[in-house]
Amino acid sequence: MDASAAKLIGAGLAAIGMIGAGIGVGNIWASYITAISRNPASKAEIGASIWIGFAVTEAIALFALLVALMALFSK
Repeated sequence: MDASAAKLIGAGLAAIGMIGAGIGVGNIWASYITAISRNPASKAEIGASIWIGFAVTEAIALFALLVALMALFSK
């Protein structure tokens, strides 16, 4: 196998982690909207937790993107 082909395959496989992060962010916001619609008074209590969960999930996507770019542009 050619080295450049292996880099492209590796970068593509590393980018798969971003799919999971996208699904995770969707689940976080769907749960938040469901919780607020069931109990609107709890909006202030859940607000900080939702942003922490969102930030951690997005960090996973950024790590996956970083690994993919490192695999793609390494020598």
